[in-house]
Amino acid sequence: MQNISEKYAPVARKVKVIQFGEGNFLRAFADWMIDVANESGAFDGNVAIIKPRAHGDISAFNDQKCVYTVQLRGLVDGKPTVQTRVVRSVDRIINPFEDGKAFFELACSDDLRFVISNTTEAGIEFRAGEPKPEGLGMSLTFPGKLTQMLYARFEHFKGVKGKGLIMLPAELNDRNGDMLKSCVDSYCKAWDLGEEFARWLDEECVFACTLVDRIVTGYPRDDIKDVERELGYTDKLITTGEPFALWVIESARDISGEFPLDKCGLPVVFTRDLKPYKERKVRLLNGAHTCSVAAAYLAGCRTVLEMMSDPLLGRFVKDAMFEEMAPCVPLPIEEANAFALSVIERFRNPYVKHQLISISLNSFSKWRARLLNTFKDDIARGAFPRRIAFSMAALLAFYTGETEADGYFGTADGEKYRIQDDERVIEAVSSACRLSAREYAHAILTRTDFWGEDLSAVAGFEDSVTGDLERIRTVGMRAALEQIV
Repeated sequence: MQNISEKYAPVARKVKVIQFGEGNFLRAFADWMIDVANESGAFDGNVAIIKPRAHGDISAFNDQKCVYTVQLRGLVDGKPTVQTRVVRSVDRIINPFEDGKAFFELACSDDLRFVISNTTEAGIEFRAGEPKPEGLGMSLTFPGKLTQMLYARFEHFKGVKGKGLIMLPAELNDRNGDMLKSCVDSYCKAWDLGEEFARWLDEECVFACTLVDRIVTGYPRDDIKDVERELGYTDKLITTGEPFALWVIESARDISGEFPLDKCGLPVVFTRDLKPYKERKVRLLNGAHTCSVAAAYLAGCRTVLEMMSDPLLGRFVKDAMFEEMAPCVPLPIEEANAFALSVIERFRNPYVKHQLISISLNSFSKWRARLLNTFKDDIARGAFPRRIAFSMAALLAFYTGETEADGYFGTADGEKYRIQDDERVIEAVSSACRLSAREYAHAILTRTDFWGEDLSAVAGFEDSVTGDLERIRTVGMRAALEQIV
């Protein structure tokens, strides 16, 4: 069978984008979008990928001339759909640790305009004491390499207006653009790069804050032979994901004219305020996960798809989203409801096997971050959020376990499952979970270090949690859920 590069040739364009990160997410998200925009005529530029770490093999990129396939699998208008695109927006890949000259030549290109990154949340960091690299040497951190790149560009175009770059970090850190700018500023000071360069960063460059959303499942290892047989070629870089995508970009300066991906129907939103969109995602998508994971697991489900296919659990999730979560999203209710519908379709994706036990990791901090504000907003509008309250009782039941030599474990349907959370949380639940339902609920709800406040002081909450926990213990999770739904 022929290689993809024998069937599809690269498309030569000016390199307008430098991308730190060669992983599945950016290739199935940003590079896929740029390829769509190139084909439509809205954008005319390719991507050069910079390998952010010294280790790892990039031979597949060179073997395939950076051409690869993206398959988007999921429900579209309720029907299982597979959308296939051969992406030809990547021009080259550079390992700057081996070819610093190519890295700095690209940094000084007249065509370059954007920097996209996804180096994980831990990748945006400033390492105090890191010496300024000499010659073609590379900083070990992404912000350090970015600072080197921007300084080289500043020196090359000194005095020329309009040669700054637009940074579009896709890391999941809150206010990722502000965080990246802070790290670059710190390197600027630590390496004594001067006030003129610092002003250039402020006046000529843009550090946008972004929100990205798409589940990317990566290389289809389980069915790669069938996929390649259907495609008619081999592809070592093929990556899969869901059809849904969202890229929200917040910047003080309007950059939509230079990066007009939204003009060709792509799900890109330019805004001056990212917060409502982030809250929509946290409250509806992440909140729905955390509201349902413990109850669904103890009711016998093991994946999100199983949960949504179960009539009882599916109804619980849907009612919680539309009746308790969507009304508290700081956007018009029509937008919130439309997003909720898209989340339900994503949860029902038959191609994604999202394990509930994975979602359950660190559920106490997730409940606080994803559900507490919605819970309080519902109370403030005079509507007691019965399902969110039940999720707390389900969480306490899920965290009921035993400490063993290799961890803390609960039991469901006669099988053990590992409960993973902060040591303080495990210590608290392990010492209280054998008490009465009221004593257990009170011990946890009064932990201000967990919730930032005493939740037992919220009128009716402790009684609700206690009653639900007693029912779960007495009749089981499914029967307790039936009384809620």
